[in-house]
Order: sequence, then C-alpha cells, then structure tokens
Amino acid sequence: MTHTPQTRSTDRFPVTYPVVFGGAPFVGEGTLTDLSASGCAIACDRTVLSGSYVRLNVLMPDQSPSLAIELGRIRWVKGYVFGVEFIRLPIRAHQQLDQVIWARFLRSLGHSALS
Repeated sequence: MTHTPQTRSTDRFPVTYPVVFGGAPFVGEGTLTDLSASGCAIACDRTVLSGSYVRLNVLMPDQSPSLAIELGRIRWVKGYVFGVEFIRLPIRAHQQLDQVIWARFLRSLGHSALS
C-alpha cells in the first residue's frame, strides 16, 4: 500500500528519536524519522507487514519520559521504512505528543520551543 502526502491530514515534522516497536510476531528497534499528531514513520533493519498492529515506545530527547503508543497500525511499508497510524494513546502520552508537536511547529516557524 502506498501512502502519499496528499492523504495526510496532519503536518509531519522531521525527528530522529530511537524507538522500540512490537507486534504479535515481532519486536524491533529503529529510528522515528518523522512525527505528527496522528502517526509517524520508522526506519529499521527489518521488514514488517502493512496492516499489522504494533506498540511503540519512543525514547524522547532531554531525558523526557518515553512516549508510549499503546496501539498503532502499520499503514504503509517501503523497504525498511514504514508508517504507523496512532490508534490508542494513554492521556499522558497524548499530552506529551501534543507538546512535542507544538515545539516542532514553533521551530519550523523559526521560534524557540517553549517548555
């Protein structure tokens, strides 16, 4: 399944965050390469199946708590990069994600991120 930029409903921001992901038949590590309020892209050294469900644990910078995505769905796969749509996040993770996205948005406008 090909995922094109025209189908995205939220802006994505480039990031480089380590991530651990797991689904029913697999566990892996990779790097988050972009992030939005509704999903992310992950680069890793293994292939995954489009349509699989995964849990994510994203290691955030600056000693922030890790971002736990309870449930995500792999929407597209291109080689060793895949896109995940976030389906279920704990309230705390949702708030943390909103803060990270807001900081990235401010940076994209040339402003310093506020804590």
